[in-house]
Amino acid sequence: MKINTIKDMIRKDVPIYYRILYTGVAVIEFNNGPADYRIDFSIEIKPTGHREVNVNFIDAIDYPLVPVTKELKQYISDLDSAGQLPD
Repeated sequence: MKINTIKDMIRKDVPIYYRILYTGVAVIEFNNGPADYRIDFSIEIKPTGHREVNVNFIDAIDYPLVPVTKELKQYISDLDSAGQLPD
């Protein structure tokens, strides 16, 4: 399993300044090839400065959810650290 990319990312307007919400399509490659899954994810900035990533799948996924979610959270954290998330 590998996260290829997240395409069509859109930042949602939220009145809470410490929570950033996004929607997009995660392209995840399994043994039988890549598949697209619609996702919602958020980045919440804690009072300590720690950034917490949460992911919700809109589409059903036919794979164990825990490892996919873990990899996706790491991928989103890397994008956030590199400044590659849309404003």
